[in-house]
Amino acid sequence: MNENQQKRISKNLSYVLRHRPDTVGLELLDGGWVEVDVLLDAMKRSGKAVTLDELQIVVAENNKQRFEFSADGAQIRARQGHSVEVDLGYKATTPPAVLYHGTATRNLDSIFADGLQKGRRHHVHLSTNKETMIQVAMRHGKPVLLAVDAARMSAAGCEFYVTGNDVWLTDHVSPEYLTVVEL
Repeated sequence: MNENQQKRISKNLSYVLRHRPDTVGLELLDGGWVEVDVLLDAMKRSGKAVTLDELQIVVAENNKQRFEFSADGAQIRARQGHSVEVDLGYKATTPPAVLYHGTATRNLDSIFADGLQKGRRHHVHLSTNKETMIQVAMRHGKPVLLAVDAARMSAAGCEFYVTGNDVWLTDHVSPEYLTVVEL
């Protein structure tokens, strides 16, 4: 399977497992899980067929590690980024002192007025990895990297969650906790 095929499958999975499971006739189970066999059958019926081998490759090799299998391999889910209602079961945890968020420079005025908003998703996505956040920002325009004073937010009572692919989640980041990082 080439890189373009992996990307196509990853995008289809993201759409189905994070935003519109109904488009292929699925309903997410508790925790955002879906039975692998049910997913493969639904994808095939909708004209977006994917094999188990292809699915395993995408989960293992996706550079963003967006998906995960259950311990027994029978179920799959997206780790974060949902716009549909789902409780992923993550527990609040103490974040590192500083986290990062990538965005486009055109968003800075609204961010420094209202903070980082979760928008249609369940959480604001942050990372300890500057390079990853710069790559995310580049998809949306001229990139800018923001540092988030997560230690101060946590001390103020804000909750953070970490996913299996080291994406840090929180509900909102007020402007007072943000600074621009020189690139």
